[in-house]
Amino acid sequence: MAEELEVITLVDENGEEQDFEVLDILEVEGSTYAVLLPLGQDEESGDILILKFSQDEEGNEILVDLEDEEWEKVADIWEELRFKENNH
Repeated sequence: MAEELEVITLVDENGEEQDFEVLDILEVEGSTYAVLLPLGQDEESGDILILKFSQDEEGNEILVDLEDEEWEKVADIWEELRFKENNH
């Protein structure tokens, strides 16, 4: 039986919508991150997007961009977790 995809739609700064597959949700040092892949791309050749869960002024949950250093840290942790899962 095929695993059902979890898909979210994000709106970019130009107001255009794009669908992403949720690959993983990670907790790193007290923050929660979403690892996303544009729908229709595969993990090997696609551009992985990592965003941080945060809240806006009204308390709504939002996803925000990361600084390069934070992105690298979370990407490295996600790669390590994937490697462990694939080698069990």
